[in-house]
Amino acid sequence: MSKIALGTVQFGIDYGINSENGQARPEEVRNILNYAHSKDIDLLDTAPAYGSSERVLGGANVQNFKVVTKTRHFDNSEISSNDLKLLDQDFSRSLDNLKQDSVYGVLVHNADDLLKPGSDKIFDKLQELKQKKKIEKIGVSIYDHNQLQAILENFDIDLVQLPFNILDRRLIDSSMLSMLKNKGIEVHARSVFLQGLLLMSEQNRPDKFNRWSGLWRIWREWLNDNQITALEAAIRHAISMPEISKVLVGVDNVDQLKEIVTASSGVLPNIPDEMFTNDIDLLNPSNWSAL
Repeated sequence: MSKIALGTVQFGIDYGINSENGQARPEEVRNILNYAHSKDIDLLDTAPAYGSSERVLGGANVQNFKVVTKTRHFDNSEISSNDLKLLDQDFSRSLDNLKQDSVYGVLVHNADDLLKPGSDKIFDKLQELKQKKKIEKIGVSIYDHNQLQAILENFDIDLVQLPFNILDRRLIDSSMLSMLKNKGIEVHARSVFLQGLLLMSEQNRPDKFNRWSGLWRIWREWLNDNQITALEAAIRHAISMPEISKVLVGVDNVDQLKEIVTASSGVLPNIPDEMFTNDIDLLNPSNWSAL
């Protein structure tokens, strides 16, 4: 099976700094899924927070795919019995929307929810669904390794979704990726194109990212020197990591997916140390609005 997996946020809402076409139309979603299946792409990632994504997927028929969905973000500082009712209701609605009896995985969408008082109630509820064979894997979506370290100390999770891209070595240098592999925890990488920022031309990149002009110069020169495109470099880097099981990509038309699949095959040149950064203002898109 392919290491590429489909993130489906674009099926439900407009998403990504480099999005040109907006939300994918239902007929285009079917084209994307048909092509994905033909290329042995077998996993879809969705969430109730992704607008109409689950409903669109259900209408397109996802019987040929493993599906990972997510919990809501719980608002209160402590997990309550009412939150568990909401989790139950949300999960039932997800199954109805997807037209599935079960899913491959459920991720706690906001990792901080597993760090709140009463968070064991969330995990126990997901374990209950797992015992009923409604879920195969219980996981969490994280933003940094500090969150993950705290969660792993308290919960025996099966699956982690995390941000990972060619400019970011934090999870490698901290040995977090190798630790996850040693524990038998499945790893799904997201944002490998940094929400499309890595694929943008210098002319189209918003001015607020000019504070990293030195990094962009190194990036551009490395691509040119090695005669490799940004797309090829970004996808090959993520796929080359043995600790990563699936690399999530988001598309809003089938031609984009064809381009990614084609780009994924080939040699990845050595990456110079000066091309790495640990600046969270760049690496965490949630910080971009403040730039």
